Amino acid sequence: MTFENLNIIVPILKALEQQNYSTPTPIQEQAIPIILSGKDLIGCAQTGTGKTAAFAIPILQQLAKKPAKQSKAIRSLILTPTRELAIQINDNFTSYGKHLKLKHTAIYGGVSSFHQIKVLRNGIDILIATPGRLLDLIQQGHINLSSLEIFVLDEADRMLDMGFVHDVKKIITMLPTQRQTLLFSATMPEAIQKLADNLLQNPEYVSVAPISSAAETVNQSVYFVDKKDKVKLLSDILNDKEISRSLVFTRTKHSADKLVKLLAKQGIFAAAIHGNKSQNARQKALQGFKVNQLRVLVATDIAARGIDIDELPHVINYDLPEVPETYVHRIGRTGRGGNTGTAVSFCGNEEKGDLRNIEKLIGFKLSVSTIV
Repeated sequence: MTFENLNIIVPILKALEQQNYSTPTPIQEQAIPIILSGKDLIGCAQTGTGKTAAFAIPILQQLAKKPAKQSKAIRSLILTPTRELAIQINDNFTSYGKHLKLKHTAIYGGVSSFHQIKVLRNGIDILIATPGRLLDLIQQGHINLSSLEIFVLDEADRMLDMGFVHDVKKIITMLPTQRQTLLFSATMPEAIQKLADNLLQNPEYVSVAPISSAAETVNQSVYFVDKKDKVKLLSDILNDKEISRSLVFTRTKHSADKLVKLLAKQGIFAAAIHGNKSQNARQKALQGFKVNQLRVLVATDIAARGIDIDELPHVINYDLPEVPETYVHRIGRTGRGGNTGTAVSFCGNEEKGDLRNIEKLIGFKLSVSTIV
C-alpha cells in the first residue's frame, strides 16, 4: 500500500515524498479513504501511530479540491488540548500542504494574542486551537465558525482529563450542523463514547494499536524503592553517561519542579515542562531536549503529549501513573521508528496497586531491577 493507492492528489504526494513518507501507517490507511468520502469518523489510536497525518492529509485534499463558499472563512477547525500539540499539528499542516495555497495557523494561550489576531484578520482556511484561547477570541469577535466544513476533536480523552469538557461542549454549539466531524482518542471511556454519540452522525470507527500494547522494542523494568530513596536512585541512573537523554515523568507540576531542584543539588541539570510554565520556557526546554542540549527533561503527562522524538532512548516513571493506560502512553515515547528503548519505573509501597493494574493491562509482569 502506498499513498498513491489512497488517491492522494499530486501536490500532497510531492510533499509527502519530500518528508520521506512512502507507506501509510495502519491508521492512515484506514482513516484517509473514510475522511475523503466525507463521512464522520471515530479514530482510536495512541500517540506515535501517525494520527495527525491521518486527518491532516485528507482535510488538505478536500479543501484544495473544493472552492471556499466565503472569502476568508475558516473551513476546518482542529481542537487540541495543549499548546505543544497545537504547534506540532500546525507544523504538520505546513509540511503536508507546502504545495497548496491553503492558509492555516495555530492559536493557544500563554502568549500574546496580538499576532494570532493579525493572522486571523488576513483570513485562514484551517485553524488549530486550544479551547481556552479559541473561546476567548470568539467572544472578542475575531473568529466566526459559521462556514466550518470539517471539525476535528483531537486527543479527546486528554481533553476531558484536563477539564475542558464544558469548553468543548460550548464550542460545539457554535458549529454549523452541516459539517464533517472527526474524533480521535487514545482511549474510549464511557464519557468519550457519550460525547461521540452526541457529536457525530453515523460515524465510521477505526481502531489501531490497542492501548494495552507497548512497543516490543521497549525494554521495561521496575525498581521497588522507598519514596525517600527515589531521588538518589534517579541520580544514580542519570549519572550513566551512556544514556544520552532521559524523559522523566512525575504525577504533578509541583513534584516536577521539586525534582528539578533536587537533581540540581546532585549536580544534574534538568528542566521541567508543565502547564504552569510559560510558553517560551516550555518551547525552549523542549527544543533543547530535542537537539541534545538538555539530557534530562521532567514532565507531567499533559505537557508530554506534545513531545514527539523519534530517537528518545530512555523513559523513567519517577511516579507511577494512577491510570494504567497512561503508562503505555509514557513508555510509547521511546522505542519508536524501529529503534530500541528503555523504560524504567520506580514503585514505592503506596504504588504497588498501580503497578498491579499496569501489569494486568499490558499482560505481563515487569522485570525487577535491583538497587546496587
